[in-house]
Amino acid sequence: MSRAIRLAVPLLSAALMAGCASTADKEQAAALEEAMAAEIAPATPEEIAEIDRADPLTRANFWAAEFRKDPSSLETTIRFTTSLREIGSHVRAIEVLSSAIPLHPKSDELNLIMGRALMSEGRPGEAADAFYRASVVNPQNASALAGLGVALDQLERHFDAQTAYAAALQIEPDRISTLTNYGLSLALSGKIEQAEERIRYAASLPGADARVRQNLALILGLQGRVAEMEEVDPHAPQRTVEANRATLRSMLAPTRDYGALRGDAGETEEAGDDADDSARQAVASGLSLRGSTGSD
Repeated sequence: MSRAIRLAVPLLSAALMAGCASTADKEQAAALEEAMAAEIAPATPEEIAEIDRADPLTRANFWAAEFRKDPSSLETTIRFTTSLREIGSHVRAIEVLSSAIPLHPKSDELNLIMGRALMSEGRPGEAADAFYRASVVNPQNASALAGLGVALDQLERHFDAQTAYAAALQIEPDRISTLTNYGLSLALSGKIEQAEERIRYAASLPGADARVRQNLALILGLQGRVAEMEEVDPHAPQRTVEANRATLRSMLAPTRDYGALRGDAGETEEAGDDADDSARQAVASGLSLRGSTGSD
């Protein structure tokens, strides 16, 4: 073998090895780029449809990951903060929304979610501001107006609350929760007959649940119509009937008038409404407002 050939063989082998190494490096780099692209790519419609069927905690984790990918996305922010509320993380939702709302000042939906989260945290004054902003951005948002009504009722601004409910009902006349809250607000203002009219209509609508009937029963009881009260919800558990009777016995004591009853104001919390409800209820004189954080 000539000296030239002996020199060429190792050089050729080195070149082949370098080529193999270069090919392997390129494949590794391509795989890394593909993985990184998948990491930052938004979820596909199929993935979103699948996660919508998952449990609340799984949904919250999914939308948290999506939010990290693109915190500027309005739709992702709405889905993320809604999912946070579904698992009771209202404080975290408020934190996220506090940064997101300035980025999307024309989003009534973000302000609506903020109002609901604040109500769930027992902050009706701030919630009223958020609901009001939502109603200014979109005057046709009945949920914002209804939520504003509940917040104002909790602040004992009943006349203003009733104005908000009336505006919401102009947009959605058969909104059961708003009709009920409107009626209870009227009752808190001493307008019992008007209260009965609103709540009776709410109870007649498809979808009215036991809570609406129980509120109607209490309104009837306030007027001394105890027999009618018990007929309104004949299938109510006996413990509910007894609770209503006990409430009325204290509320209808002969030495007290309706104005004095408002001094008994307290507060309870209710979970569950049409779709998504972790509602705060304002309770005064034994009457409770259905939540502002679900249908309202």
